[in-house]
Amino acid sequence: MIKDVEDGLIIKIKIVPNSSKNDLIFEEEFIKIKVTAQPIENKANKALIEFLSKLLKIPKTSIEILKGETSKEKTLLIKVLDIEKRALIKSQLTK
Repeated sequence: MIKDVEDGLIIKIKIVPNSSKNDLIFEEEFIKIKVTAQPIENKANKALIEFLSKLLKIPKTSIEILKGETSKEKTLLIKVLDIEKRALIKSQLTK
């Protein structure tokens, strides 16, 4: 689900577009993220990045979709070099 790499953290998520509210849900094998945006014209991906950026208090440019641009299952790279900030993000994403 969350893996340390040289330039940050890789997380696997499942996105649920068109939800009633933006939310983060912890499942056994992945993190489910609900966004209110529709899955058209990249709106859900943009909403996902914006939601995570605010939640984790990091710039939107620090979040990159590595795999699953058009899929509900995505692999994200969160570019964070600071060890303490990584630990804080991990704790927020592993409740």
